[in-house]
Amino acid sequence: MSVVYDCIVIGAGIQGSCTALQLVKKQQNTLLLEQFVLPHSRGSSHGQSRIIRKAYEEDFYTQMMQESYELWAQLEKEAGVELFRRTGLLVMGPENSGGFMKLKATMQRHKIPLELLEKQEFNQRIPNVNLTEGNEALIDTFAGVLYADRAVQAVQRLFKASGGVIADGQRVTSITPGEVVTVATSSAVYRAKSLVITAGAWANRVLKHTQLQLPLKVVKINVCYWKEKIPGTYSVGQNFPCFIQMEPKEGEYDIYGLPSNEYPGLMKEAGEHSRSLQSHHT
Repeated sequence: MSVVYDCIVIGAGIQGSCTALQLVKKQQNTLLLEQFVLPHSRGSSHGQSRIIRKAYEEDFYTQMMQESYELWAQLEKEAGVELFRRTGLLVMGPENSGGFMKLKATMQRHKIPLELLEKQEFNQRIPNVNLTEGNEALIDTFAGVLYADRAVQAVQRLFKASGGVIADGQRVTSITPGEVVTVATSSAVYRAKSLVITAGAWANRVLKHTQLQLPLKVVKINVCYWKEKIPGTYSVGQNFPCFIQMEPKEGEYDIYGLPSNEYPGLMKEAGEHSRSLQSHHT
């Protein structure tokens, strides 16, 4: 008779890995399934860095982030590795735009530490950036960089050390609901009392096995790396912050960026495509 797990989690990105870790901490016999061989460069969790912040337009995101920061600090302590670096987040946006004003109001309503920068102060504090005419600026002082790949691997190490099982290189081929759920993959069959699907951009591909589909739009995010004219000018070491330019005149999407760190001399920048599921390889 095959093992019947308490739970199977499909998708070993940061969401699935953290879910699996919390389950095993609650003494749930848990299997974490991943379609690709780990580690890999597909999906939304690969790469060396991501922004973490409390600066959001929506109340629920800002409220969630308080617990999120506490959980990241706890994870750092348990894993014994640095996962977060505080840099601050520079947010710029048209002074009369709904988005920027809503973000600022949400931060003030929840008493999130921030600095409002007037034009003259902006030029003194951040001399290497031009504030667009008609834009305002603020700094989310506790924002920073999360080391993405390192975080995923740390969570998975803790999961396995706590008794969890990871099976990678196994694409799901069928799901049979029931009192005991049966999940078949390209190379094995697994059974569990419950199932969690955290498949990101592949969510509907997995969900089709359950006759369910969600109104999700998958987009490919192109990440750019811009070379510093003067090495170190925009680096973490020089305390240059992460940044978001809301409603830029030059483009359709907000632009976000991180100081040079993962590749010395290169700043990371990309467009913010709303809340769509993100995938770098579909």
